[in-house]
Amino acid sequence: MSRHHLSPLAAAIAFSLCAHAVHAEQANTAKTKEKDAAIELQQLDINAQGVRGQATTEGTKSYTTGVVNSSTKLPMSLRETPQSVSVITRQRMEDQGMGNLNDVVKNTTGLSVQKYGPERQRYVARGFTVDNIMYDGLPMSVSTYSQDVITAADTAMFDRIEIVRGATGLMQGAGNPSAAINMVRKRPTITPQLSVGASAGSWDRYRTELDASGALNETGTIRGRIVTAYEDNGTYLDQGGSEHGVLYAISELDLTESTMLTLGSSYQNDNKDSDWGGLPTARDGSDLDLPRSTYLGNDWAYWNTSTTHLFGELDHRFDNDWKLHLAGDKMWGRINMLGSYLGYDNNGLQQSSGKYTYVNDYDSYDGYVSGPFALLGRTHELVVGASNRKEIFDGHGGWLNTPTGPNIDPKNWDSGMVPEPSFDMRRWGMKFEAEQKGVYATTRLNIADPLKVILGGRLDWYDHDGGTPQSSYKVTRNVTRYAGVIYDLNETYSVYASYTDIFKPQTNLDPSYSILEPMTGTNYEFGIKGEYLDGALNASAAFFQINQENRAKLLDKATYCPTPTYATNFNCYEAAGEVESKGIDLELTGALTENWQLSAGYTYVEAKYKKDSNKANEGKLFDPDQPRHLFKLSTTYHLPGDLNKWRVGGSLNSQNAIYNEGGAGAAAWRIEQDAYTLVDLMLGYKVAENVDTRVNFNNVFDKKYYSGIGSTANVLYGEPRNAMFSVKWTL
Repeated sequence: MSRHHLSPLAAAIAFSLCAHAVHAEQANTAKTKEKDAAIELQQLDINAQGVRGQATTEGTKSYTTGVVNSSTKLPMSLRETPQSVSVITRQRMEDQGMGNLNDVVKNTTGLSVQKYGPERQRYVARGFTVDNIMYDGLPMSVSTYSQDVITAADTAMFDRIEIVRGATGLMQGAGNPSAAINMVRKRPTITPQLSVGASAGSWDRYRTELDASGALNETGTIRGRIVTAYEDNGTYLDQGGSEHGVLYAISELDLTESTMLTLGSSYQNDNKDSDWGGLPTARDGSDLDLPRSTYLGNDWAYWNTSTTHLFGELDHRFDNDWKLHLAGDKMWGRINMLGSYLGYDNNGLQQSSGKYTYVNDYDSYDGYVSGPFALLGRTHELVVGASNRKEIFDGHGGWLNTPTGPNIDPKNWDSGMVPEPSFDMRRWGMKFEAEQKGVYATTRLNIADPLKVILGGRLDWYDHDGGTPQSSYKVTRNVTRYAGVIYDLNETYSVYASYTDIFKPQTNLDPSYSILEPMTGTNYEFGIKGEYLDGALNASAAFFQINQENRAKLLDKATYCPTPTYATNFNCYEAAGEVESKGIDLELTGALTENWQLSAGYTYVEAKYKKDSNKANEGKLFDPDQPRHLFKLSTTYHLPGDLNKWRVGGSLNSQNAIYNEGGAGAAAWRIEQDAYTLVDLMLGYKVAENVDTRVNFNNVFDKKYYSGIGSTANVLYGEPRNAMFSVKWTL
């Protein structure tokens, strides 16, 4: 396996940065410190962190935040936002040992992870796949192929992750009406800070982290931060292992008292001895009761990815309290993989293999102005902006049947018995470019002291060039709408109602050889929110209904689309399919007491076909391997009195039974996963003022369960019981 050791270089740079910052701080006079405080207030204002509280969660030791803006770009508290929003804070990520985005999604109210390969997953919410991932508010769509390239981001570089559930078209334009995940990066600090962490755990898993931040000049007008993390992991499987490294650097420069420039970059590299596919069931889908350590791939398999970001922001505050924000993020994604997958044929269980290389580049740009305006004797808020994002994908590779003999015995397999094959990398190829341009506006109208109305709209132009007429299409002037009403019942509770929508282009053809109109997803939601202890504790209860319409519905198979250019006929479709999702969201996050942090959430969702080309599907579950009931709880308690150096905590994730099925007649199969609950525990001890230790026990009761039920030849078991010990030194 190719190894790329990033941490020594990053450590040297980070220690140098910290030393510079410490020296600068020691040289500051009292006058400079006063200037630093003013700069901090300025930075707080530029980043729209609000009046009642700040958005940054680092250092707050809290499980909630004061301000979010992922739904409308208006800085609002959770109570003021007329949608279901969850925030995974820096403290919670550390308490639960969330190392990457997969861990975050697993522990987020209303979201789940579906594995359909050792290194392949999709996130789902409210019945639909989540295909909008954002970095600091800049969206990057996740397509069928790009999800293989864009590896799960390491959490070391994020302050918090905000998740807005439902349709989020106002901010993203195209996508599913499921959720948007906004990963908010850490920012430089004026006060010097340095932390070094190390972890060791089951199966020879090791991780180191380093985070250094501070002012780079005596006045504090230039600030920088570097974060690096490195992992060398074994595995509970009979074969495999992985190496992972991330390096993140960011700087801020105050060009004037009112203008700040931010520049940054990140690089994440993952080298994994992982296979393409998972494990088999019996032909009918019943469990083969294989050991969780079973590996039916080959010792030459690998799955290597890298993701590079270069980003920048310009913030300017005008004298009339209006602000300008310009942002851009350019991403380069790469994957090189070689692996095998299983399948049943007439002879039994067979193995095939493939080798692929993908290039996935993404540009995302956004700019807006925001500020107050007066109307009818009241002050209101307005945001007006424009965005552009472009994706370029170029993939090629080849596949073949690996000569492993007529049958594979899952209980008697040697991963070294098959020599590494050679492939014709020209056998398969795909290229496409997709670009979306949009303009948008949002306003929050202060109708009365207890009543606020939020209205928004967006206009999008979408162009997808796949190289052929049947894979190229355009969407012109698509209109997206947003409306929300929030009424304060008293100082603690508010009720709200909202309407949001989103569109998703599709490639199917109708009988006139035209691309179908985009799918439209509408989200209706109403609920109640509560804010306690001056925002330290937030609660919400929501009812929602989502309808995704214009889904491609297959016409009679005897009818074919005309093909004036190509000899091959294509099936005809009409935009008549529909899926409806209904449910409830309950969530409580924040401080119950000064020493007790809690996050608890319950979601019920039922997504069913209302219209489909297969009449038998109508009324059935849309995606039965998505859980309908999800309950997630995490908590940390600092012991009182003489035991205050100790803290205890844990988490609980529970879901109902799920299934997946396919085939017909004698070839029919059904894979079932019973309801299960996973329990994790945490014990922490503060050895000294600047030294903290923690041990996380995961899957304490060693529950055996499927983490993915893709097909009879591709199921995956979740991790067995394991532990991770961590120590962190902070300057």
